[in-house]
Amino acid sequence: MKSNISSPVKDFLFTAFFLALIGWIGLVAVVFRTLPTLGPRWLFFFLLVLAITGSILPVTAFLNRRFPTTPPAKRVTVLREALLVGFFIAALTWLQLWRVLTPALILLLALGIGFVEWMIRLWEGSRWEP
Repeated sequence: MKSNISSPVKDFLFTAFFLALIGWIGLVAVVFRTLPTLGPRWLFFFLLVLAITGSILPVTAFLNRRFPTTPPAKRVTVLREALLVGFFIAALTWLQLWRVLTPALILLLALGIGFVEWMIRLWEGSRWEP
């Protein structure tokens, strides 16, 4: 009989620490040591995704362990969910940079990302594994 519990949170701590460390140190360096030209701006968004993904990874691992699903969430699934949160925050930052961010747009973007994740999880659950 298979267990319905995903991987423990401690399995993700090294990856989370590594991503967060690179992301936050890089963000500090980019913000304080560069001018906002095209290259450093893209580097800012890349490092923001790394920093947020690393910071939220233990939270997504805990939530997937606390609220188990059938089939249980794999490590790739937990990492993908943390990465989607990182992309969401980077998209919000990019939209705020151009002053087009509204509460309705935040809600629509969150619902869209949530729908994509729900469809991926539905597809993962429908695959037959002997």
